[in-house]
Amino acid sequence: MKQHSDNILKTEDLCKFYGAGENLVKAVDHINLQIRQGEFVSIVGKSGSGKSTLLHMLGALDNPTSGKVFLDGEDISTFKEDALSKIRRRKIGFIFQAYNLIPSLNLRENIVLPLGLDGKPVDESFIKDIINTLGLTEKAKSLPNTLSGGQQQRCAIARAIAAKPSIILADEPTGNLDTKTGDEVMALLKASAKKYGQTLVVITHNEEIAQMADRTIMLADGRIVSTPESEVVSDEEI
Repeated sequence: MKQHSDNILKTEDLCKFYGAGENLVKAVDHINLQIRQGEFVSIVGKSGSGKSTLLHMLGALDNPTSGKVFLDGEDISTFKEDALSKIRRRKIGFIFQAYNLIPSLNLRENIVLPLGLDGKPVDESFIKDIINTLGLTEKAKSLPNTLSGGQQQRCAIARAIAAKPSIILADEPTGNLDTKTGDEVMALLKASAKKYGQTLVVITHNEEIAQMADRTIMLADGRIVSTPESEVVSDEEI
């Protein structure tokens, strides 16, 4: 059943548990969360707080133990793997700390690779615009091993944006970068998401990056422990 609201992502009583008995680990523990279309949300918390596990379930990379995940109004927690794969390819762009670029492909080829895998035509003007926006025009034919860390991460961002997904999920996207380059990459990522009307959810340990977001959510022991009350979407608004 599809729900109608301006929330592009929503969870209901979401849980992800590992083990049993004394070894039970509650990685995500009854989380209720709403994220609006076009919103930039940062998720912060110590290592082991459940940030990456939550992000993976929001992005259909992992199945919940219980609870629901709604993406664009659809309960994806009930979907089969084939349907989840389509959603990941078409609606979600992923950016990870490891750039995951194909060494034998040049920068442009890496960027358009997901489109080829999904059998989509390449929108040449759109790809050119992304590459230009991220300052990579002169590197379009360069192989990954000839690029700096910042350039490789920008390439990963361009690849995430290339399929025109509704949502960008980024897990510590600046973790391997120096402070200056990390700040530049985040500014470009935020500008790109705004330009293309995408929702941006970023996991970060960097307080300055978190402050760039419209809203920051703090996790501890698999639970939300802090989010500004004025920015929480109540059930009545949904």
